[in-house]
Amino acid sequence: MSRLKVGAFVASFRLPFEEAVTKAQELGLDGLQLASIKDEINVEEIDEKKAGYINKVVSDHGLVISAICGDIGGFSTDDKNLAADRVERTKRIMEGAARLGVGIIQSHIGIAGEDPNDARYAVMVKSLEDIGRFAESVGVVFASETGLESPAALRCFLDNLAVPAIKVNYDPANLVMNDFDQIGGVAVLKDYIVHSHAKDGLRGSGKDGNYKEVPVGKGDVDFPRYVSAMDSIGFGGFYTIERECGDNFVSDIRDAKEYLSRF
Repeated sequence: MSRLKVGAFVASFRLPFEEAVTKAQELGLDGLQLASIKDEINVEEIDEKKAGYINKVVSDHGLVISAICGDIGGFSTDDKNLAADRVERTKRIMEGAARLGVGIIQSHIGIAGEDPNDARYAVMVKSLEDIGRFAESVGVVFASETGLESPAALRCFLDNLAVPAIKVNYDPANLVMNDFDQIGGVAVLKDYIVHSHAKDGLRGSGKDGNYKEVPVGKGDVDFPRYVSAMDSIGFGGFYTIERECGDNFVSDIRDAKEYLSRF
């Protein structure tokens, strides 16, 4: 039995919600990350009734919800109206998360800029300040996913932003595929990491936009060193299996769970 808390994306099963939850229990997972599921769940419109239904199904199977995916396009834009719309949508997602009793919303924020004179930088800062204040008011955090910039650049941006409710979802595969430091980045971002994805990929494949995600343990993520690095910063959160491509989603999740159980 793994000492790690291992979960999976509901959407990665490619199954209807209740079937995915049942399969997660069968595989011995500890939790699930929720995202929109076509025709079943819209994470922006989870009311009290829907939250009650979701929580009952999950808890009846001995699981918990580790985080909510609120990825709707990011905030690296000079279009203030587009950014404002995404901020309002993100607030609705955070309200839904609060109804579910889930404290983490994970999302890509866009590339964290370094030039305060860039119009996109100003829009992103304003957007995240607004999101951060709202997150604090409803008791959740908003975790930016790693990968589009170096851990050092993201750390610099977050330090300058100085919004306590803006955290980090660490995805080592995204860093590997963009040829950034997957291991050293843990220490760089240690003060912000609240959640992790367990995903794998081929080094540098994202440089030309042709990302090569592969099953966990089959790529260039050094999971033994990664888990050790996370241990060294006292991380006790979820490692959530994410499978975005392939032909055998359930078996890939099962194999990933077995692989992570070694640690």
